[in-house]
Amino acid sequence: MVDHVSLYRAPTTVADGDAVADWLHERIDASVAVRDRFLECYRIEGLPEWFAEARVRSPYERATGTTMLGTIRYEERALEHPEREGGVLYDGHQIQQALNAALPETESELEHAHVVLLDRAIGTWGEHDGRWHKRVAVLGQPAIVSVPGLYEAPAKPEAYYREKQTHALLSGDVPPREVLENQVGGEFLIEADPRTTDALKGYVLAAYHYLETGEAFCENDGCRLFDAHYHEDLIAAQLREPEFCKEHAALYGD
Repeated sequence: MVDHVSLYRAPTTVADGDAVADWLHERIDASVAVRDRFLECYRIEGLPEWFAEARVRSPYERATGTTMLGTIRYEERALEHPEREGGVLYDGHQIQQALNAALPETESELEHAHVVLLDRAIGTWGEHDGRWHKRVAVLGQPAIVSVPGLYEAPAKPEAYYREKQTHALLSGDVPPREVLENQVGGEFLIEADPRTTDALKGYVLAAYHYLETGEAFCENDGCRLFDAHYHEDLIAAQLREPEFCKEHAALYGD
């Protein structure tokens, strides 16, 4: 049984870890504490190499990583100055292994859940279609909740991609996100969206729920524990009432 949750901030993002922790504390029978950025709290030797090895090379190539000195130097700088990192996709399971190795032995038991709000994009390999898929969360110990993944992992409305392609053909470049948002119907989250904190709450709860019950995500698309693959579904699950399906409302409802 989980009796304590440590939630780690992502200070380079708009995610409010304290607000997420307050929401979580009201719904679970465990203490909740907010800590600073995980990679500041626990810095072990070899982390830059771990991150370099977890880099996704190509959307359709299963192998990851590079040992090039320049890449390792990049990862060293990203650890020191996370605001400069971006545009790289990492194998979520490899990053999880690296962060697990960084946990002190006294806090590694499953009774103490660690949930890392991460300012990097993570993905998992799809055996069914032979390609990488961006993810919002990888559950386990520690659980990783990717803030960029919230914007990038779920598919946006089809009109978004049509407008993006049309603009690229006519002008040779990609329009800013805010332009696409104004021109495309349907709801979706964009980078630094003010709804980010609220949208992350269900994923953080899912991290606790997984260690507590062994259940990953809910199959009901009207529940905060639903792992949405489309932005419309994410908004419906995380930002609309009711918060939970009947089963999970009995556990986490008001």
